[in-house]
Amino acid sequence: MTTFIVRRLLWMIPTLFAVALVTFIIMRSAPGGPWDTSAERRQVDASTQKSLNAYYGLDKPLWRQFVAYTIGDVNKKGTFVCGAICGNLGPSYRTRGRTVQDILFSPPADRPLWYSRFGYSIRLGLIALAFALIVGIPVGIIAALKHNSFADYVSLVIATIGISVPSFVMAIFMIVIFARWLGLVPVVPRTWDTITPWILPALVLGFGTMAFTARLTRTSMLEVIRQDYVRTARAKGLKERAVILRHMLKNALIPVVTILGPSLAGLVTGSFIIETMFGFPGMGRAYVQSIGQRDYSMIMGTTLIYAFLVALANLSVDLIYSFVDPRIRLE
Repeated sequence: MTTFIVRRLLWMIPTLFAVALVTFIIMRSAPGGPWDTSAERRQVDASTQKSLNAYYGLDKPLWRQFVAYTIGDVNKKGTFVCGAICGNLGPSYRTRGRTVQDILFSPPADRPLWYSRFGYSIRLGLIALAFALIVGIPVGIIAALKHNSFADYVSLVIATIGISVPSFVMAIFMIVIFARWLGLVPVVPRTWDTITPWILPALVLGFGTMAFTARLTRTSMLEVIRQDYVRTARAKGLKERAVILRHMLKNALIPVVTILGPSLAGLVTGSFIIETMFGFPGMGRAYVQSIGQRDYSMIMGTTLIYAFLVALANLSVDLIYSFVDPRIRLE
């Protein structure tokens, strides 16, 4: 087990390096820059732009900029400054005097970490995942137990809508119906300290995962129902509730457990549009803004954080899976 964990952690290094390289190439291939080099949209004069490029090292060759960001480089004082490999995600070009870590992980004064941009995104992802599991698993169980009934058809319709309709389209309908017509939630929340503003973003973000969880649970339950040990349990005289909970559900949820980690990572990393549409103060909104502003360090740093979360989620699922299913041995 320890060998497996160490090996997977070591494999994260080349994975993150590849993600950084691809991100760097795409990012620097896009037109414009932190100071917007377009002649009609230039924000600073040529001399100031030259000074800023020299200060942030943007006047160096691209390969050296990439090495300096990922591994490190020697500054003007002759001191080696370690890069992203040491957790240094660099300074923000658009928010002067602040680093990427400060923007993403520093909460307001007298507030815990959960009030930082990173904390907001993680909380939103956890709430959306809780909604997806609390609703999706029971819906899938009912659909399987009531196979080819009205309840089964309704669950399939809901699941198909959740998987087919993009989240941003769902967000528009939710905003129009619940915020504009019914007035149950504010369109533009003034504060996120209460639970009310979180409802719509969490529902929209978790609806697709809920639909997929419901369909996966339904399919898995239908396979388990036909197994011999289920018929044996019923033949022994066990109550139907005990058969469902102890024998059917326990084995049917193994595939659902497998997707928990990637689902949470997907909810956190896939909240760019949702956070932007709802004005949510999380990492996704800051990421979208940094792309528009060509804030290179912010783009690279946020991308690496998201990639690390996905890799860590996949590792966690592999570990949990070995405990849920005794037949799995990582060795």
